[in-house]
Amino acid sequence: MTIQDLGISIDTVWMLLAAMLVFFMQPGFALCEAGFTRSKNTANILFKNFVDFMIGSILFWFVGFGFMFGSDGQGFIGMPNFGDLSFYHQAKGLPTEGFLIFETVFCATSATIVSGAMAERTKFSMYCVYSFFISLVIYPVEGHWTWGGGWLCNENAGFMMRTFGTVFHDFAGSAIVHSVGGVLAFLGAFVLGPRLGKYDKNGKSRAIPGHSLALAALGVFILWMGWFGFNPGSQLAVSGEGNRVAISHVFLTTNLSAVAGGLATMFTTWIKYGKPSFSLTLNGILAGLVGITAGCDAVSPAGAVAIGAICGFILPISVAFIDQKLHVDDPVGASSVHGICGITGTILTGVFSVSEGCLYGHGFGFLAAQVFGVLVIDAWALACGVVLFYTIRYTCGLRVDKRVEEEGLDIYEHGESCYN
Repeated sequence: MTIQDLGISIDTVWMLLAAMLVFFMQPGFALCEAGFTRSKNTANILFKNFVDFMIGSILFWFVGFGFMFGSDGQGFIGMPNFGDLSFYHQAKGLPTEGFLIFETVFCATSATIVSGAMAERTKFSMYCVYSFFISLVIYPVEGHWTWGGGWLCNENAGFMMRTFGTVFHDFAGSAIVHSVGGVLAFLGAFVLGPRLGKYDKNGKSRAIPGHSLALAALGVFILWMGWFGFNPGSQLAVSGEGNRVAISHVFLTTNLSAVAGGLATMFTTWIKYGKPSFSLTLNGILAGLVGITAGCDAVSPAGAVAIGAICGFILPISVAFIDQKLHVDDPVGASSVHGICGITGTILTGVFSVSEGCLYGHGFGFLAAQVFGVLVIDAWALACGVVLFYTIRYTCGLRVDKRVEEEGLDIYEHGESCYN
């Protein structure tokens, strides 16, 4: 075995370990969503998280991987692979099957973000249809534009270089994974309508408490741990001094942004409501994690604190605005955590990037590229979501009957309950 072979082997182990950590985010999402919703729907919530990964794994292997990483010549969509992985050769020499697993868990993460926003009133069968299409088309196409070497991240003389003098940067998925999931979460909740009893006859919002903050807190801890695979794992290598330094830096910026987000939300709610909100602070931690995901490799530790604090400050304001002004019922705050903070973090990368950010005197080209990139990605998600959710609503129906919603989806949809 040569030194180069040893390095590739170590990098492969790191990539697969990171994939395991990102996969473990699925129970984190499941527990967080279950804790923020009522006990009569817990089995349904947990089941949907399993379904996202099961459907996503098959579809992404069979066609999604080709759509995302296949060659096409135009930068819009790759050629479907139909389960054949021989077309792809990873630039760093990593095994294609290992890289497929790593990318699969990212696809499943984007899909599962929507589950909580549509909780407690969505037909299980129709949720499966949504999960099918995000894994088949929505995520792979915008992933091709970026990580697949498409037009948004093409450093050759393409549209981005001609227009902005640089390309869009999203290291681990603030926009590609999280804002796409957040936009679809908002749209899904909007098309579904609010849960029964959420708003009174005057349109005033009523709190519908979840059944276990303990479960939600455990879920956030698991997600926080999983993010140490999500962000540092996107380096795809650990061997060599450059990679060692890079992943250590990403670990640090990821953690600093998380704690800054949590603290910012805690103090914001303390000032706004007179008491620090535990549930919102949990989401504030996630807001910091989502916000730093785009630029965790590019910003300084101080920049990471700033991004986390800004996202943590915005989070409770966004949650209140969506709930009380827009009257969109998002039980877990996914629209704000992943949508608003994913967009915010992506744009702030254009401000705080040490090598290209406007704060460091590099002009506004990179910032403009970040704004343009996230708008295009989310416009794609929005357009696809409108077609998908409204088609389901006016054909098969997206929402369960009133009686099912009142008595709980666990028994009516699955014939079993989490709690006996």
